[in-house]
Amino acid sequence: MLITLLFVALLAFYVAWNLGANDVANAMGTSVGSKAVTLKQAIIIAGVLEFTGAVLFGHEVTETLATKIANPALFAATPQILLTGMVTVLISCGVWLQIATSRGLPVSSSHAVVGAIAGFSWVALGVGAIDWSSIGSITIGWILTPLISGAIAALFYSQIKHWILDQPNQVIQLQEWIPWLSTALLGVFGVIVLPSLTEPLTNFVIEQVGFTIPSHDIPLLTGAIAAVGLTIISWRQLGEMGTSGQTEESTQSPMPNAPCPMPNPVERLFARFQLLSACFVAFAHGSNDVGNAIAPLAAIVYINRTGSVPTDGITIPLWILILGGAGIVGGLAVWGKKVIATIGENIIALQPSSGFCAELATATTILIASRLGLPVSTSHALVGGVVGIGLVQNLKSIKFQTLKGIAAAWLITIPVSAALSAAIFSIAQILFF
Repeated sequence: MLITLLFVALLAFYVAWNLGANDVANAMGTSVGSKAVTLKQAIIIAGVLEFTGAVLFGHEVTETLATKIANPALFAATPQILLTGMVTVLISCGVWLQIATSRGLPVSSSHAVVGAIAGFSWVALGVGAIDWSSIGSITIGWILTPLISGAIAALFYSQIKHWILDQPNQVIQLQEWIPWLSTALLGVFGVIVLPSLTEPLTNFVIEQVGFTIPSHDIPLLTGAIAAVGLTIISWRQLGEMGTSGQTEESTQSPMPNAPCPMPNPVERLFARFQLLSACFVAFAHGSNDVGNAIAPLAAIVYINRTGSVPTDGITIPLWILILGGAGIVGGLAVWGKKVIATIGENIIALQPSSGFCAELATATTILIASRLGLPVSTSHALVGGVVGIGLVQNLKSIKFQTLKGIAAAWLITIPVSAALSAAIFSIAQILFF
């Protein structure tokens, strides 16, 4: 029994590893592509924030995936079939994510997990075991996410380009815009983390000081402190530019379509905003998507411990959340470079100003979808945002060959993961049932 659990835990770690290499890389792809951070810095920052989000706030999404996609009541009489099916989900998702990552293709891990659960459920109990309304919602989210994100990114970047980047004195214009950029960060990123915190928690108790902080105040307080601090630092740096004679350098015409290894002072300030935006995306992603890797493991552990199927929700042990978080960080560090390069460099050339807009659009899109109850994909949103930037800059700057490969990977993720899961489950049925 212990050997079986160890094997399943290793499978979950394998899926989390591949998720980190593929899906998590999206959070930092634009920051690396715009040279706001180095690849090493991105891995460290995303690793810490993804792990924190996964361990502290990842249990609600895990519980949903473990109990809501396939109808658990239909497996009540045969819990071992559900257990076997969840093992096939881990295998099929891990294999598909590794294939996609090896080719540098950003895919949706949530689509892979849902497709795999649907695949084995169909083989086990027929088409009625699948929640088709959930599949339909995922399809709607998959279509709308890049479109909405692209539109928001294009709108926001066009305004920054018009009011700051194309102006004769960028430093003065940016100084006027800094409070509004900080407000955008506070408003969007402070709220986007909110759903991750308010669902699993009602209150966060600080025992050392003896009072309670409502969970919804945590991201807002953090965002407010970060935005105000960034505003003060940026204003001070802009003042130093003006007094040290660097204003002339900052007024040079921007080159939005060219890579910028040593950006001008305005772009260096935008890099600060982009880094903060990437941090919020990484934390929110870790809290939401860790369930894709460990939900099957949580269901297996529950079945193994109780001998029954989880129908009314389950408690996720802390060691499972830590396992998922560690796998995500490891995969990001070792294999994440290819997907980071695809998002950040192989669609269009990015600067900090355009990368910041892409991440702001990504977060806004995720927030809108969450409020509407639609499932979303970070990779879909970021790719859409980057393409939206390209449409504003120059249509010819978009590398459509890269987009074709990404779109193909999106299209086949659900059917491929479903087919893999169905095939593996069919083999397991023949061998063990």
